Amino acid sequence: MVDLSTRYMGLPLEHPLVASAGPLTKELDGIKRLEDGGAAAIVMFSLFEEQIRHEAAAAEHLSEVGSESFAESLSYFPSIGGFQVGPERYLELVRRARESVGVPIIASLNGSSDDGWVEYARLLCQAGAAAIELNVYFVPADPSLTGANVEQRYLDILGAVRSEVPVPVAIKLGPFFSSFANMAKRLDDAGADGLVLFNRFYQPDFDLERREVVPALELSTPREARLPLLWLGVLHGQLRASLAASTGVESPVEVVKYLLAGADVVMTTSSLLRHGAGHLAELRAGLETWLSAHDYASVAQARGSMSHRKVSDPTAFERGNYVRALESYDSRRPSR
Repeated sequence: MVDLSTRYMGLPLEHPLVASAGPLTKELDGIKRLEDGGAAAIVMFSLFEEQIRHEAAAAEHLSEVGSESFAESLSYFPSIGGFQVGPERYLELVRRARESVGVPIIASLNGSSDDGWVEYARLLCQAGAAAIELNVYFVPADPSLTGANVEQRYLDILGAVRSEVPVPVAIKLGPFFSSFANMAKRLDDAGADGLVLFNRFYQPDFDLERREVVPALELSTPREARLPLLWLGVLHGQLRASLAASTGVESPVEVVKYLLAGADVVMTTSSLLRHGAGHLAELRAGLETWLSAHDYASVAQARGSMSHRKVSDPTAFERGNYVRALESYDSRRPSR
């Protein structure tokens, strides 16, 4: 029997497969299906900073409509505190999920500024979240903003939340830093309990007929696993923080690769949207079969066995891989 247990940010998990933030966690029924399907932990869909601000502003506007003409009109509306605005609906879902399922519930905050992060994180802890994932989505479109400014924003958000909440805090970030390993180390030093690699940046598309910029969303594919695979392998053994692999998980193959690179847990949403929550059981069974067939007694034994520190040729993670990749291409092969 292979021991699949692992720990993520100090949380003991039965196995390393985690349902990441996505549409399946927007309702309690979906959360229960994920637990029944075999998720070791569940990351809630993200609470967006913009949605909170929009709902609060809308409620404030309703409470003031017509007040200049009819003083009594204010009595038609309850005070703003009576509205289910901001994080209230999200908080209630966290409470109900915590009471209804037996696996850890990780809340997700998605924003780009440090305003409000601490308050919302504190409320999520009170609602029963076992941990907080800070999903920092920020496109530095201002040319006057330096790389140092961008990095400091991440550190400020993490520091503000970490200093105020008692539960573990992970930060989900993209790879677009001039020195990603250095940024990871600085986040680790700043108190991050976990790093989630990577956030997918959804670049817009153009509608040529209407000449509008439109959103474009596609589910991830195994090809996208290569970049997080690289950085997981490089970072393994160098940080105190847990490492979570995200993006590109479709089959047990990606799960095994991520663990061998050094991930503590493997997260997926796209594969569950394609195949249903029960796909988690298939991923787990495939992982156990592979580990057993290759004489690994546990996930802990396999973790990081192909990381930068463990492989016989570490240059495969660095410039040497670039040269070898170019030399390995066979121009006679048909393109795909």
